[in-house]
Amino acid sequence: MIAPPFAAFPEAEHRSRIARARQELAAAGYDGCIVVAPENLFYLVGYDSVSANISPQALILSVHDERDPTLLVRNVDLPLVKETSWLTDIRTYQLFVDDVPAQVGKIAHDHGIATGRLGLEMQSPAVTASYARALEHAMRTARLEDISHLLNRIQLIKSPAEIRYMREAARYANLGLEAARNILRPGISEFALCAAVEKAAREAGSDYPALPTECGSGTRSAGGHATAMPKTISTGDLVHLEFAGVARRYHSVSMITMATGDPSSSARRLYDVGRESLLAGLEKCLPGTPVADIDVASRKPIERAGLGEAAQMRFGVGIGVAYPPIWLSSLQIDRFSNGALTPGMTFYVHSWLSLPEERLGVMLGGTYVVTQTGIEQLSGAGPVDLFTA
Repeated sequence: MIAPPFAAFPEAEHRSRIARARQELAAAGYDGCIVVAPENLFYLVGYDSVSANISPQALILSVHDERDPTLLVRNVDLPLVKETSWLTDIRTYQLFVDDVPAQVGKIAHDHGIATGRLGLEMQSPAVTASYARALEHAMRTARLEDISHLLNRIQLIKSPAEIRYMREAARYANLGLEAARNILRPGISEFALCAAVEKAAREAGSDYPALPTECGSGTRSAGGHATAMPKTISTGDLVHLEFAGVARRYHSVSMITMATGDPSSSARRLYDVGRESLLAGLEKCLPGTPVADIDVASRKPIERAGLGEAAQMRFGVGIGVAYPPIWLSSLQIDRFSNGALTPGMTFYVHSWLSLPEERLGVMLGGTYVVTQTGIEQLSGAGPVDLFTA
């Protein structure tokens, strides 16, 4: 068999992931699953494609034997499977001609799980309501339930090979950060600033990110999920950016808030409180620490400053394999969640403070990996003093 030319991992690593998925599914009482989300297809069998958000597809897997899964894709995407995946049981359909849900049902029958309890990533944007309903209709003898968190959970602890991709992605993200510092000046547009960031990362070798570059400047800085607008950055503006470097779909996020000229005293105070918040949270990020304790610690400097209403963030979110339109994983570092940090986890953290009435906002953070003794920063400006261009 000819090895796929663009495989990100050896076949053996994928097979160990499939075995772990089978073990988790069986322990939860499932007979098998239908995998649709592109990040899970990539993780389990190496298939790297955006087609999940364009055309229906499915990987059908049984927990009752070690038979390889079956992948159903649109015929036009078959070459993409062969260049990235070792899988051999691949079936295709013709768009608008073949009944995709019926084919999924037939494959499930072939695997002996058509009447069983099956998992489906119902929280994935790739599983549209219409596709889920069509699958339920075509597979009336099966019971479909959500396994989004189950499949995400097995990806939380990264292998050494995955950590290497995270480090590579971080290098691209940090080059984007350097470009932003070098080019920022009064008179530049948000579009031009983001273009410089993205150019630096992509020219160095970064893959495309799952989300566009976040950028908010001046009066727009109070918005936390802003994207660039046809706006010129002025003297005294706060400017925040959030973007990712990507290596074989593994994301590493950089964040920074900068200023042009001399920002207002309110802007500097807001930034300083955000920096204290980030430092307080990071100091708690040790292996075994409950995620709720980390978030609580990050909020104490904010509350002391009387800015509790300005804190609209969760402190951290897991990150790894991602496709549009999202790069978050199920790991949540907030005071409402359970769980603890474990070596091998990768996550990004942020201190986000917004004063809409003053039209000011700051964002500080970056991506980290949990080691045996603490955490290591991979990308992002982190808790530094305010950079002023």
